[in-house]
Amino acid sequence: VQLQASGGGLVQAGGSLRLSCAASGSIFSINDMAWYRQARGIQCEWVATITSGGITNYADSVKGRFTISRDNAKNTVYLQMNSLKPEDTTVYYCQLVRPGGMTYWGKGTLVTVSS
Repeated sequence: VQLQASGGGLVQAGGSLRLSCAASGSIFSINDMAWYRQARGIQCEWVATITSGGITNYADSVKGRFTISRDNAKNTVYLQMNSLKPEDTTVYYCQLVRPGGMTYWGKGTLVTVSS
C-alpha cells in the first residue's frame, strides 16, 4: 500500500487549503482513512477520520473548520481546511486503516499558516 499526500503550502491566517492523499495497492473503498498532524509535544495528533461507510469524526481543535471527504473512484481522501490558524502549522499525514486493523502512513505534507 502506498499513500501520497499533497496540497500543503503557505497560506495566510483565515485562508484555506485542500490536502489530498492518493492511495494505491489496496481496495480503497473498504478502508477507513484518517488525517493526522505532527503536534508539538505529541508524536502525532489525530485530526479527522472517514470510515469506509462515509462516517466522519473530527478532533475538537478542527471541528467546524476542516472537512474530510473521500472519492473512492479516485482512491483519494481529502482534507478541506478553512479558517486556518497559525497553530495549524505543521506536517500533515494521511493514514489508511485496513479492515483487519493494519495501518499504513504516507509521507507528510507541510502546511504553514502565517499570521
